[in-house]
Amino acid sequence: MDKARELSSLYKNALLDDVIPFWDTYSPDEVNGGYYTCLQRDGRVFDTDKFVWLQGRQAWTYSMLYRNVANNESWIQQAKLGVDFLKKFGMDGDGNFYFSLTREGAPLVQPYNIFSDCFAAMAFSQYGLAAGDEESLDLAKRTFSNILSRQENPKGKYNKTYPGTRPLKGFSLPMILSNLCLELEPLLEPDLVEETLAQCKHEVMEVFLDREQLLVYENLYPDGGKSDSFEGRLINPGHGIEAMWFMMDLALRTDDRELIKTAVDVTISLIEYGWDPEFEGIVYFKDVKGYPPQQLEWDQKLWWVHLETLVALAKGYRLTGDKRCAEWFLRIHDYCWKHFADPVYGEWFGYLDRRGNPLLTLKGGKWKGCFHVPRAMYQVWKTLEQVG
Repeated sequence: MDKARELSSLYKNALLDDVIPFWDTYSPDEVNGGYYTCLQRDGRVFDTDKFVWLQGRQAWTYSMLYRNVANNESWIQQAKLGVDFLKKFGMDGDGNFYFSLTREGAPLVQPYNIFSDCFAAMAFSQYGLAAGDEESLDLAKRTFSNILSRQENPKGKYNKTYPGTRPLKGFSLPMILSNLCLELEPLLEPDLVEETLAQCKHEVMEVFLDREQLLVYENLYPDGGKSDSFEGRLINPGHGIEAMWFMMDLALRTDDRELIKTAVDVTISLIEYGWDPEFEGIVYFKDVKGYPPQQLEWDQKLWWVHLETLVALAKGYRLTGDKRCAEWFLRIHDYCWKHFADPVYGEWFGYLDRRGNPLLTLKGGKWKGCFHVPRAMYQVWKTLEQVG
């Protein structure tokens, strides 16, 4: 990729001069702790509820930047704002993390979503390593252990499905566990790391990945069989692509070239499968049999899908030199900077319609926070810096 150095500088500058300053300015709640994430296009707060997984993600982001980019005192203080809020208000008496809280920290939604726990663990780990905070490191390990104990039934008593009729397991948890385990590796026993990563690799690459189609299914029967139902036919290209760069990171630990090559092939397959030939961009959901998807937002173009794709392609190109990665990276890069980036107020829009126009001009909300944009920009910056 001839433009690798130039692109690396672009993503570095966007991260440090645009994205992080946006969140620095508008997100911190200096009164109650934690962060506001419901931000209008210009950064004004439009709702003060606090979503626990976004609190964890933002604290992780600032801690990661402090450790990997610069010992910027304001970054570690921003991270502490979120970590302290999570410690004080984030979990119930059993150590399970709520989904959402009021601005003051009172519980709003029960701890039904295990991803709140996953991102809390990431935040505690990264902050503990950055600040030398043993309490946070201990919390990270305890939370990780709790996640592993809940993985067979992550929603527990909050599961809405009727037991036994159509038991399905989801792709999301083994996907995120692979990344979470790598994040916490310095804190965990080596045997637990190897066992967890081996299981995640098996689930992602042997169970949820259809080797003939090179597509990743979102839901399967517990034995790995496919369900001919809305849930069973669902393909989320962005999820599969994000998992592939997790697999590339996992493969680097043992220099597993076969796994890297397969992950690149699956990345390209999912991009081609999800690409909108008429309006460009990658759609959110598809039905593997071509039926109408259940999700009405199926044809939207989402920020995180495209950002995770840029990361996977950058890593794939650096590790293999595959020209398909370079060609698709440049194409998706052009799409992103044309449609998602906001040249007026900074940061990125999150939700586009099929034609690439912003559906919502918010910069943060219930699902979008200070995570996918800065993490991807950091990853692309550092990855392309190593190309050539």
